[in-house]
Amino acid sequence: MAMFIPTLFLTACVAVAFARAWIILRLSRSKKKRYHPVRGTVIHSLINFDRLHDFISDLAQEDATFRILYPNNSDVYTSDPANVEYILKTNFDNYGKGHLHHDLLRDLLGEGIFTVDGEKWRHQRKMSSFEFSTRNLKEFSGGVFKRNAAKLARMVAAAVASDEAAEIQDMLMKSALDSVFKVVLGVDLDSMGGTNAAGARFSVAFDRASELTCYRYIDVFWRLKRVLSIGSEAELRRQVKVVDEFVYNVIRSKLERIRESNGSVSGVDKGDILSRFLEMDETDPKYLKDIILSFIIAGKDTTASALSWFFYMMCRHPSYQERIVSEVRRCVRIEANSSIDEIAEGITEEALGEMQFLHAALSETLRLYPAVPQDGKMCFSDDTLPDGFSVKKGYMVTYVPYAMGRMKSLWGEDAEEFRPERWINDNGVFQQESAFKFTAFQAGPRICLGKEFAYRQMKVFAAVLLTAFSFQLNDETKPVKYRTMLTLQIGGGLHLRANPRMSCPEAC
Repeated sequence: MAMFIPTLFLTACVAVAFARAWIILRLSRSKKKRYHPVRGTVIHSLINFDRLHDFISDLAQEDATFRILYPNNSDVYTSDPANVEYILKTNFDNYGKGHLHHDLLRDLLGEGIFTVDGEKWRHQRKMSSFEFSTRNLKEFSGGVFKRNAAKLARMVAAAVASDEAAEIQDMLMKSALDSVFKVVLGVDLDSMGGTNAAGARFSVAFDRASELTCYRYIDVFWRLKRVLSIGSEAELRRQVKVVDEFVYNVIRSKLERIRESNGSVSGVDKGDILSRFLEMDETDPKYLKDIILSFIIAGKDTTASALSWFFYMMCRHPSYQERIVSEVRRCVRIEANSSIDEIAEGITEEALGEMQFLHAALSETLRLYPAVPQDGKMCFSDDTLPDGFSVKKGYMVTYVPYAMGRMKSLWGEDAEEFRPERWINDNGVFQQESAFKFTAFQAGPRICLGKEFAYRQMKVFAAVLLTAFSFQLNDETKPVKYRTMLTLQIGGGLHLRANPRMSCPEAC
């Protein structure tokens, strides 16, 4: 018995030690950081560059959040709304553009709102937010949109008269560029009319610079090519020079006109954003150029590409054309023999607000074809996302609107179908989705300031064009694919045949 007690005590001590070690091991394992599964490398992204967004979307169907490996880092791609809300809102301060985005984008967009964080971002955001909220800009931009929509419709009418197909994306890009230049700079660019050769060069250079900038995201040698000024980086430098020179010339011209007016901004010019900035003593040409280019890429490429996909969807689903036309006619009270100008002028703010199904059709287009298909933020310090997986400092966390719009887990079994009705409630009213599920306009503090501005522009153009014409694809057999850029444009353009709904389109 005397020996049994020490043995029992020793056995108990050993058992306690093992139990303690087991608990410590379990706790250490539970605290061990887990990282998202790796589903590819930069090589796979390069191989799939022409279908990059579909490549990412395919991977997202298997894992809502995953990693793609780069030589010295990992990129996290997420289509999980909880993760999206976390990086865009809940832990906003820990996720931003960071040095990587800044380095990739600055040659084209400089120190504009899309490339900076911190105080620079807050300053531009505050100024821009004020401008976009003014009634003056709303009224001024509305008039610009209606005039340019009517001008574009007359160009389509000319194509009809010549029995030619209309390359509608190119027309929309030019019209959007004219609109954004008038709204932002107060300049009549007339890229639609083709009277401004410099403006045409700017448009081509800006599109190409955007494409080359996008390529940097998967080109691990871009810094070396930039230093040596070879290949894609040499071309990017040439295109950016064209872009910068054009915008600087516009700013100089504006400043000269102001100086000729004894330093005052005339009443005629007060509607545009540049004039408003100048009134607030923002006169640094570099600062203004960077802001302007941010507005241009936001106001030109996004709305024009979204409208291009919208008209593609209208051609694929002609019954929706007729439903939208009926709605527009009811809201605007258009007569059967109305001219294009009469249609445009009849589109009031009240009428736009009543166009619920058109709003739904545009939103459904943006769900499937978001103007910005991917958007990434840099993680500034080690973190853990809501899904339980960790993210290291310096990782890029990219949310993917293109993939999110196609996920059955978010939108149901018909996720890949174009069905505007999903946005309409039982009362026939447009029903907004969570901004962390429908991410076409970002969300949280960085939500797009021009969201309502963009919807107004798209609705005006869609209403005018669809009321004046019915559209169909020029070649039903030709595949329509996107061009991998910062924005989601249709590669090779969108060639449509238009049929007038009015009795005499040539007279419009």
